[in-house]
Amino acid sequence: MLKPIRFVPRNPKLPIIKSRLAALVFSALLILGSLAAVATVGLNFGIDFKGGILMEVRTPGVADISAMRSTLNSLNLGDVSLQEFGDEREVLIRIQRQDGDESAQIKATNAVRTALGDGVEYRRTEFVGPTVGQELIEAGVLAVGLALLSILLYVWFRFEWQFGVGALVALAHDIISTMGLFAIIQHEFNLATVAAVLTIAGYSINDTVVIYDRVREKLRKYKKMTLPELFELSVNETLSRTTLTSGTTLLALFAIYLFGGAVLADFALAMIWGIVIGTYSSILIAVPLLLYTGVRRGDDHLDPSQVPEYERAERES
Repeated sequence: MLKPIRFVPRNPKLPIIKSRLAALVFSALLILGSLAAVATVGLNFGIDFKGGILMEVRTPGVADISAMRSTLNSLNLGDVSLQEFGDEREVLIRIQRQDGDESAQIKATNAVRTALGDGVEYRRTEFVGPTVGQELIEAGVLAVGLALLSILLYVWFRFEWQFGVGALVALAHDIISTMGLFAIIQHEFNLATVAAVLTIAGYSINDTVVIYDRVREKLRKYKKMTLPELFELSVNETLSRTTLTSGTTLLALFAIYLFGGAVLADFALAMIWGIVIGTYSSILIAVPLLLYTGVRRGDDHLDPSQVPEYERAERES
């Protein structure tokens, strides 16, 4: 019989907790850099948020993006971006919102149609106003905020408030660094990216809860082991599960990023970064923070009914 392949040793002994200061300093610099990038460079909001015109066209043959861009830039419509959409004949055209009312937007689309000619098939045309864009920004911020609050409450009731604080800090770390990445590389930040941020929060908290559950188990089992040693043991015992789950998810995300087309590229990129940074924060941020939040050892403060049945049986024996 073939032996199973082990990507992570059975009993790793990585000095994860001993390296906590370096990890915390790195994360602090990462957060500060991300906030500085968002404040100075700013996010490249898509049409979903800042308003504008979105046109999906299909050319008779292979689309000449550079020629089309040159043609549309000569119309003086402001910021115009083109990218392949789907196959090599489909192009997504984004045009900044024109000054004026709806008639100004219609005039701009008519100018594009005239410039590109009759051989092009216009499959979709959308207008997004600035008021709608501002409402979407507020809704996106509210969605992320409520998600973080819900996760905090869940972890608080599932464990203790100290665990909730650690999980919330780790999640904020993941979300801020993701926004910083998009500010630096200036990829479009749109509704799909907001969905990716919310997905990252859910994925990251899943990893954190798995490790926290092992930490709580060890707190009950080892009464005399020091907290740093106990946390390090818990992280190492769950390391194989955490890294393999993240690794298999990344394989799927890389496939989406490389072959999913322009519509999914930004979503996949946000998810790839989020999975990597979320795995890092679950291991090197969420758990070490428990050393500073005053987490209680053991379960003397718990009602006996809250202790798992198998543990009560072990004690009675």
